[in-house]
Amino acid sequence: MAKKEEHKHELLENPEAIKDRLIGAENWIESNPKIVVGIAAAILLAVGGYFVFHYYKSTQNVEAQKEMFQAVYYFEADSLGKALDGDGNSFGFLQIIDKYGITDAGKLANYYAGVCYLKQGKYELARLYLEDFSSNDLLVQARAYSLVGDTYMEEQKYEHAAKYYNKAANYKPNKYFSPAYLMKEALAYEKLNQNDKAKEAYEKVITQYWESAEYQSARKFKARLENNS
Repeated sequence: MAKKEEHKHELLENPEAIKDRLIGAENWIESNPKIVVGIAAAILLAVGGYFVFHYYKSTQNVEAQKEMFQAVYYFEADSLGKALDGDGNSFGFLQIIDKYGITDAGKLANYYAGVCYLKQGKYELARLYLEDFSSNDLLVQARAYSLVGDTYMEEQKYEHAAKYYNKAANYKPNKYFSPAYLMKEALAYEKLNQNDKAKEAYEKVITQYWESAEYQSARKFKARLENNS
């Protein structure tokens, strides 16, 4: 046991041992210069590539934001075709997604495209773009989940709708938006005649979001289900 402990602490207690190790490392470096240069070059390329990529992404994002200005204008004017496909002079959301997909603006274009298709009643296409959208934003990501739920509600696929409303309600839960998503979730469960799950959703609004505008409606709808059971 003593020998084992002596070996374990050799480098800490024996300066000569450290010296021998350093000399050995230096000899290896001198004997393998190509490998050392190759490793150093690889590290430099990786670090340089990281910064170049982020600089490129940043500049592309600025360009994408400029391109999106007109598409957003058409979206707000309810000119959905031009918002999606452009007007011949400026890009629509679809072209922005194709050209600037790696940027934050390109990702947001997925959200806009999904909403456009939802308004047009093209629910599968709406889901395709909304599910490609991702964001850490408190409002928009939860809203995207809820909109996917809306596409399923329109198709009377209530189980899928309830799943996405639940995702929306539980994405960074807050008193401003979560209650509305819980109310939608409850409605989807009512459509499925799964009243116990509907009551659970209403109960969350009542107990967790009693200051919300949905509070009174949740109480009323939950009482209705209880009286009918």
